[in-house]
Amino acid sequence: MEREAAAGNGAPFGAAAGAAAVEPVDLEDSWLYFNRELSWMDFNDRVLQLAEDASLPLLERLKFCAIYESNLDEFYMVRVAGVHDKIVASLSAGGADGFPPAEVLAAIRERAIGQRARLEGCLSGELLPSLGAAGIRIIDYHDASAGELAEIDALFNERVFPALTPLVFGVGRPFPYISNLSLSLLVALRDPVQDTEVMARVKVPKELMRRYLPIGDGNTFVPLEDVISHNLEALFPGMEVIGHTLFRVTRDTDYDVSDEADDVRRAVEEEIRRRRFGEVIRLELQGRLEPRLRERLVSLLGIGADQVYEVGWAGMDDLFDVAGIAGFDELRYPAFSPVTQTRLQAPEGQEPDLFAAIREGDILVHHPYDSFQTSVEAFVSQAVNDPDVLAIKQTVYRTSDDSPLVPALITASEAGKQAVCMVELKARFDEQANIRWAKKLEQAGVHVVYGIPALKTHAKCILVARREGDGVRHYAHVGTGNYNPRTARLYTDLGLFTVDPGICSDIAEMFNYLTGYARPQNYRKALIAPFNLAEDLIAEIDRTIAAHSPGRPARIRMKMNSLLDPRTIRALYRASQAGVEVQLNVRGICALRPGVEGVSENIEVVSVLGRFLEHSRIYCFERPDGTSIYTGSADLMPRNLYNRVELVIPVEDEAVRQELIAILDLSLGDQSGAWTLDAEGEWIRRRPPAGGAAADVQATMIERSSARAAEAPQTL
Repeated sequence: MEREAAAGNGAPFGAAAGAAAVEPVDLEDSWLYFNRELSWMDFNDRVLQLAEDASLPLLERLKFCAIYESNLDEFYMVRVAGVHDKIVASLSAGGADGFPPAEVLAAIRERAIGQRARLEGCLSGELLPSLGAAGIRIIDYHDASAGELAEIDALFNERVFPALTPLVFGVGRPFPYISNLSLSLLVALRDPVQDTEVMARVKVPKELMRRYLPIGDGNTFVPLEDVISHNLEALFPGMEVIGHTLFRVTRDTDYDVSDEADDVRRAVEEEIRRRRFGEVIRLELQGRLEPRLRERLVSLLGIGADQVYEVGWAGMDDLFDVAGIAGFDELRYPAFSPVTQTRLQAPEGQEPDLFAAIREGDILVHHPYDSFQTSVEAFVSQAVNDPDVLAIKQTVYRTSDDSPLVPALITASEAGKQAVCMVELKARFDEQANIRWAKKLEQAGVHVVYGIPALKTHAKCILVARREGDGVRHYAHVGTGNYNPRTARLYTDLGLFTVDPGICSDIAEMFNYLTGYARPQNYRKALIAPFNLAEDLIAEIDRTIAAHSPGRPARIRMKMNSLLDPRTIRALYRASQAGVEVQLNVRGICALRPGVEGVSENIEVVSVLGRFLEHSRIYCFERPDGTSIYTGSADLMPRNLYNRVELVIPVEDEAVRQELIAILDLSLGDQSGAWTLDAEGEWIRRRPPAGGAAADVQATMIERSSARAAEAPQTL
C-alpha cells in the first residue's frame, strides 16, 4: 500500500535520487542518512499494515493492533522523551541525519496522529464487525441486551465498585498522582446545594481485573471504563455528573545510573522508583472534553498543547486480552509446535547426550522452529546434573519468571559447582524482574555480577567447563536472543553450540572481564564490543571491497534488527561505490539510504515482518577467496558497537554455514511479509508475481520443521 515517503533530512544531496551524483561524494552528507526516530515510525507503520492486511486471520490482525500500540507507548516513553530533552537542552541537531529535534518532534506527532487514525479505522470499521460476525463481540451499554445489562450491573456492584477510589481535586485538594499508562476517567461534577463545580479522577483498575470484562458465554466483552462511566452516580451520590472523559498519560521512563555507583543494584532500584514520577510526555484524551476542562487538565499536568492527542480508542495494547480468547482456532495462524533439532535427538528410549553431539561438530538451533526446551534448556539441565561439570557461567539480559534456566544455576551451586551469572540490571523495563532473580541467585550462593558500570551487557552466552580425561573441555552456547522460553516461541533467533577452543577461550576471557574487570585480551576469534567488534566488521567490509572485481565479484549480505551506525553505513556506501552487491535484511530502524546513484545503487534493503518477530543476526561476506560468516547478539547501532558488551562469533563449520546462507536466501527473497526501502525513504510492500505463490520465509521454515516432526519429539 502506498504511504508518504519519509521526510527528507535537509537539502537533497547533489541531484535527486536516480540522477548522477556529483564527485567527489561526501559520505557524511546528512541527506544520506535517514532519521532514527522517523525510521522507527516507518517500522511501526509496517506493523500497522499487518493489522490492515485482510489476508491475515482476524485474531492475528487484532494482535497486531495491540503490538502497534505497545510499540508506540514504549517509543514515547523513551525516544520521544529523549527528543524533548534535546529541545530543552537547546541542541540544534541530532545525529548524522542533521535533523533538528524540534522538526523531528513535529514529524513524529504528525505521523502518530495519521497512523493512529488508520488503526482506529481498521479496528472499528473492519475488525470489530468481522469479529462480531465470527462470535466475538466488544460491546458498550448501547449495544447490550437487557440480560447483558443486568449482568454488567451485577459485575459493577460485586467486583468493580469495591476496587474504585474516586479522588476529587481542587477546592483545597491536590491533583492526584497519575501513573504511567494508567487509564483514568476525568469527571466534572456539580454540587447542586452549593452550586459549585469540582473535578474528580477515577482510576480504571485494569491491573486488578481485565480491561475487557467477559460476560455471557465469555465471548462477549465490555470495556471496564464503560462499566464505570455508566455508574458514576453511584460513586458521587448527591452530586450531578456534568461530563466525563477517558484519559491516559505517558511519562518519561528513561533514567541513568552513575558509572561511579558503589552499589549498582541499589542505584537501579532507586532510579526505578524515580521513574514512576517522570515528566509527562503525552496526554491521550478519548472523547470530547470542554475546552476549559481540557485547559485545566493540561495545566495541571504541566504539558503543552502539542503533547495532547485526541484518540478514539485509548490503550489498544489491552486488546491482547481479547486476542488471547480461548478457542476460535480458525481465526489464528495454524497451530505450530517446535521440534527437536535433528542432531540433538536420541535413539528411542534413551536420553540425549548433548555434550557428545556438540563434540562431533557445531550445532545450530533456529528458534522457534527448533525447540528451545530440548536444546538450550536441555544443555543447561545436563550440565547441572553431570558430575563432571565443574562450572557454568551464563549471561542474563531478559528472561521470564518461569524460566528454568536461572533456577538451574541455583541447583548447580547447591551441587558444589561453580555457578556464575552475569545479570544485566539495566535491561529496560526488565529491571525489577532481573533484580528479583539476582537476589534469589545471591541468596543461593551463585556468584552474581552486574558487569561493567558504564556498559550494558547484551551478549548472550553460556559457558560450561567439563572435566574430560586429564583435562577440562569448554562447551559454549552463543545466541542472538534472550534466555527466555516465552519469547523463544515468538521470536526468530539463532543459537550455536560449539567446543571450538578459540571461541570458548574468548568467551572465558569475556567473563573474566565482566567478573574481575580483567583487561581485555587480543581475542582469538570472537568479535566483542566495545573492543574489536566495530573495527573487525568494517575490516571485513574493506576486505570484501579489495577482493571484488568485475570478473570475480564479491557480495555482502546481512540480517539484523537495526542499522544506524554512521561508520558502518559509510563502509557499506564505499562497498557499493566499488561495485560490491550489498543485500541487507533490516527489520526495524535503517538510517542507510539505498538506491542513490554513485553512492548506494548496489545496496538493497529489505524488512521482513510476520507471525514471529525476526530477531536473529547474520553477517556474511562473500569473496572469491572464501566467505566469512558471523552470528551473535549485536545490531549495527552505536549503542551495540561502542556502549555495550556484545558477542559475535565466526561460523566455521561448513554445515552450519550452509544453514545460515539458506536463512539469508529465504529472508532476502521473502514476498509475503517483506518491504523494500527506496531512495526516497518509502517502504514498498513486496508482492508475488502474478499467478505465483508468495515466498514466505517463516512459512517455509515451519514447513521444514513440520516435515521433521514425525521423527522428532514435539515439545511444549
